[in-house]
Amino acid sequence: MTPVYLDTARPDEERVQDLVARMTLEEKLSQICFAAPAIPRLGIPAYNWWNEALHGVARAGAATVFPQSIALAATFDMELVQKIGDITSTEGRAKYNAARAEGDSGLYKGLTFWAPNINIFRDPRWGRGHETYGEDPYLTGSIGTAYIKGIQGNGPRLKAAACVKHFAAHSGPEQGRHSFNAVVSEQDLAETYFPAFRRCVQEGHVEGIMGGYNCINGEPACGSRALINDLLREEWGFDGYYVSDCGAIKDFHKGHKITASVEESAALALTSGCDLNCGQVYPHMRQALAMGLVTEEDVDAAVAHLMMTRMRLGMFDKDCPFDAIPYEENDTPAHHAVALTAAEESMVLLKNDGILPLNAKSCKTIAVIGPNADTVEILKGNYNGTATEHYTLLDGIRAVAKAENPELRLMVSEGCHLWRENVEALAEADDRRSEAVAMARRADVVILCVGLNGTLEGEEGDANNSYAGADKADLLLPLPQRRLIREVAAVGTPIVLVNATGSAMALGEEAELCNAVLQVWYPGQMGGLAAAEVLFDKINPSGKLPVTFYRTTEELPPFTEYAMQGRTYRFMQNEPLYPFGYGLSYTRFAYTGLTAVPAPDGSCTVRATVTNVGTRKGSDVAQVYLRLIGAAGRVPRCSLAAFRRVTLEPGQSTELHFTLPKTAFAEYDTQGREVYTAAEAEISLGGGQPDARTAALTGMVVPTTTVKWGGWQ
Repeated sequence: MTPVYLDTARPDEERVQDLVARMTLEEKLSQICFAAPAIPRLGIPAYNWWNEALHGVARAGAATVFPQSIALAATFDMELVQKIGDITSTEGRAKYNAARAEGDSGLYKGLTFWAPNINIFRDPRWGRGHETYGEDPYLTGSIGTAYIKGIQGNGPRLKAAACVKHFAAHSGPEQGRHSFNAVVSEQDLAETYFPAFRRCVQEGHVEGIMGGYNCINGEPACGSRALINDLLREEWGFDGYYVSDCGAIKDFHKGHKITASVEESAALALTSGCDLNCGQVYPHMRQALAMGLVTEEDVDAAVAHLMMTRMRLGMFDKDCPFDAIPYEENDTPAHHAVALTAAEESMVLLKNDGILPLNAKSCKTIAVIGPNADTVEILKGNYNGTATEHYTLLDGIRAVAKAENPELRLMVSEGCHLWRENVEALAEADDRRSEAVAMARRADVVILCVGLNGTLEGEEGDANNSYAGADKADLLLPLPQRRLIREVAAVGTPIVLVNATGSAMALGEEAELCNAVLQVWYPGQMGGLAAAEVLFDKINPSGKLPVTFYRTTEELPPFTEYAMQGRTYRFMQNEPLYPFGYGLSYTRFAYTGLTAVPAPDGSCTVRATVTNVGTRKGSDVAQVYLRLIGAAGRVPRCSLAAFRRVTLEPGQSTELHFTLPKTAFAEYDTQGREVYTAAEAEISLGGGQPDARTAALTGMVVPTTTVKWGGWQ
């Protein structure tokens, strides 16, 4: 007779219950560690839970490398991000099937992808911020949910299993993260830090959640029953598996000093609801059992969650349809084309005095200068795969501009080291300065390629920088790059600045010295080609900022403070350099006829017409913001409530229609409770925020209307 756990006609719950009941205690204990051994007598293969897929399958060889997460957020394109998630799981299945056929079940070979990172990028100094979808809870929840749906699919079996991280309030500093306690008010948790996680659980049905290294208000994120069981499982309905960040449970006794021994740490994590240990603590669970710190029932609950995920992935089915995906579906030209589209949509034009787009045919000489001009490092971001096709910025410029004008002369200089005083170790400081200046004097235009890369802003232990354990010390470009920009600008040749960073920079001086500024992020394997297409009029830029670009470092609150006051566009007090949601185009869009009509159920219907009033085809991101008026407590200055990407030919119009749910108008009191006290709401719909800085930068005022109604109460 076929065992129940192998009977595909039975409900998954019955199959998992039967499978766990057949395991011995030792077998169950073996399965709560991330490198789970095989149980041959039950037909359970060995499985390593740790795999990465932040922007494509990572750390496992050849795979399509899409733009880094922060760049995907800049597209404001949920349909595209879901497609990228689908491609990622296709490539993941292809690689998994091939590895399994070769007997390889090692690290980074599984179907449980520990992505996306949906932490709020609350401070631009955080090194890992480029792994996220930016500073806004609504945008983060929207893009995160789209990526999850793409990865997991919508069939009876998961194509792959996504895992959101790092629950629940985790955004630096990297240095000291193993002992850091984030002090966060209940209001900020409910208003800013929780919403994206809740949405990914309830709308995205994410299969996994990873806890952070830090404590939150004195409780470790991987050892808080209130967060894991009471909030996630009981209140939000999460029914997947919970995993510790790698080494986080050891931090209980080593860093946070909350427990006195490894056995106590293992027990605290397991009884709090952490099912899986990425680390070396859960092998001590035998001793914890012997000491009476945990029960076998505690172990059973964790194993059941883990076996359910493997069941949902089809690992105990004979006919899982995804087993047929061949290796040939990995790293294909069609997937590279999607990576190119994503890079094109992600790039944000911050400044343009009319110099862009460039006309290659009218140029005799272009100087391509800067430490990021011809490096693949800026394409990667972090948690990346290995690209088999890639375009640096120089590669892209050469391919696009030379195709237009074969006689075009490209002069190329590194200009300066990315951060060191000299390029050649034995040379004097600024040893490439004179070369760069000489080229600038001879060029019709300079394309100045600056910024950082994933080795200068990243995760503790990954980055080798002089900043602060992978975080940035400030928002300035490294000093050698700032000197280079000043020297080249002094020549007087027009400059297009191409900035490749994963975070907001204080580019005020640079913007003053340059004719145009293009933010390209870490744009993936096709990024250099996409940048060149934008520069040379093959693609109309349409990306929007998913973060605020501040004017100075000094205006920011202390990095270690998690209070939102003074942070992000929702709570900042100073005028930004470049606002959240901002980005220029080579055409112009007009929004007219705005109406907002509330409904008895507390929702509100928002309508307007958008028209391309320029001379080029282009895309814009229609953004709905709302501001509550007369609220009893603190509320954001405004908040993104909806958005939609639209593409229009010159003169073409389209009708926009959004339905804002009642919860869009929610406030949160000091206890984190959802309340409704505002009698009015100001609603705007346009290509950016309804603020003075956006209007000054774009020359367009975002239409705004007020809904005078207290129905939300």
